[in-house]
Amino acid sequence: MPQFLVASDLDRTLVYSNRALALDVPDRLAPRLLAVEVHDGKALSFMTEQAAALLAEIAALAPVVPITTRTRAQYERIHLPGPTADWIPPYAVCANGGHLLVDGVPDQDWQREIRTRLDERSAPLPEVVEHLALAADPEWTHKRRVADELFAYLVVERAELPPGWVENLTAWCAERGWTVSLQGRKVYAVPAPLSKSAALEEVRRRAGARTVLAAGDSLLDAELLLAADLAWRPGHGELAETGWTAPDVTALTETGVGAGEEILRQMLKHLR
Repeated sequence: MPQFLVASDLDRTLVYSNRALALDVPDRLAPRLLAVEVHDGKALSFMTEQAAALLAEIAALAPVVPITTRTRAQYERIHLPGPTADWIPPYAVCANGGHLLVDGVPDQDWQREIRTRLDERSAPLPEVVEHLALAADPEWTHKRRVADELFAYLVVERAELPPGWVENLTAWCAERGWTVSLQGRKVYAVPAPLSKSAALEEVRRRAGARTVLAAGDSLLDAELLLAADLAWRPGHGELAETGWTAPDVTALTETGVGAGEEILRQMLKHLR
């Protein structure tokens, strides 16, 4: 039975796209980077080499649980460094809690439990998808997507969003048991029962861990951080922009890929 469990969001918490790296130092002083995601032959996401070494050390001491809003297919493009070359996280959570992978395999019991919760507590997905189609102006909407038949999101030109549009969408969704999150250029509409914290509690129960360490940067991560015993958020992202904080949550000043490294360094101190 492990004493610790380490749970973390991925994008803009542990791994960073080119756009999110935020390398504000002269090029000659930039850290060496390790590509951890490749898609269509192109490297998409990175960690610093030091962060990769820290994560591998952490994974040798405690179960590491990636918890992401990515679909399962998007998550499986990520290859996190671990204590061995063929390391796979013992648990992983995709689609904001919609999928629980155990040793890389979807857990059917969790799938059935999630479907029951969605049917009982939130409006059906097609209703929200239809509303998004009507509310999203093609002038500033690049894409409309449905993720794993669980939630929906838009890719938008953020600077062109009309004043109050996100707030109006948030209110409409809240009346139907859904939540809204704006992350970079993506506007997510997610059923409230579909949460990272609920999936984390299930993993914690199965693993029997006494202490959970967690990290995340977006509003969809807030419940995850609150469910942990100790947590960290970077100096960027929705939580930082809104000044969100809570007891036992450390608000770091570091931003970009350097924040990911600092999060892992702080976690490792508690595991040693």
